[in-house]
Amino acid sequence: MGALHTDPPRNGEGDRAQRGGGGVPRALRPEVAIARKLRRDLSLPEALLWQRLRGQQAGLKFRRQHPVGPYVVDFYCPAVKTVVEINGEAHNCAGRPDRDAARDAFLRENGLRVVHVSAQRVLADPDAAADAIVAFVARPLHHSPEVANGPPPRYGED
Repeated sequence: MGALHTDPPRNGEGDRAQRGGGGVPRALRPEVAIARKLRRDLSLPEALLWQRLRGQQAGLKFRRQHPVGPYVVDFYCPAVKTVVEINGEAHNCAGRPDRDAARDAFLRENGLRVVHVSAQRVLADPDAAADAIVAFVARPLHHSPEVANGPPPRYGED
């Protein structure tokens, strides 16, 4: 019997059938799909803030439109488990304050700090808003504003 002769694969055909490539794309969790869409459609305050937060300021890395549980948060700093939410006019409309409170409660129950910054503050001075966020996020978790004005820690407690 003679040897079986086959032609080499044509452009891009390769041995896909044998490797399992080209299948059905994996379904995304709904919040991941929403986060991807929101990353493409940032509001002006979010875009201005992202331009300033995207570098590693003070050694901190931020993610934008990051899914956390069933929610998508505006910015997230995983190193210190802090969420930054930009609050515009839409946050004052019908039912939104209740949804925001439920989201904040969920985030806090899951060990995250939540910081709210008004969109007006970001629009007025994006650099100052970014600097304030980085300064807040860079603070250790055990130094809260209420304690900062109290007595200094006892020897060996800092």
